[in-house]
Amino acid sequence: MSKFIQELTGARKAAGLSQDAEASKAGLNRMTIQKLEAETIDPKLSTLEVLAKVLGMEIMLVPRALRPDLEDFVRSGGRYLGQPAGVDAPTSVVDDLLRQPPESLGTHKRPKGR
Repeated sequence: MSKFIQELTGARKAAGLSQDAEASKAGLNRMTIQKLEAETIDPKLSTLEVLAKVLGMEIMLVPRALRPDLEDFVRSGGRYLGQPAGVDAPTSVVDDLLRQPPESLGTHKRPKGR
């Protein structure tokens, strides 16, 4: 739980929100945020969901066995989605999008060859 709370706290700070502002947006008491971040309370999942939503985040429950693969995928920026590793591996969707001119990315068209 500690890492999760640290992530929420970091997201709050990155958003430039005080504990009071976050509590107000979430419909909670500032003391709840303070105790949560100090890890002196064991929050309900519903409280964590509300706080995540206020911070533009989603809580995603992942089977423990899949977590390492999911973390690798997120760190890679999606480059390893269903493709073999190695020099001969096909390019990823991310690589295809990065090769397109920036002005074409807002048109919601598929990359050529897809």
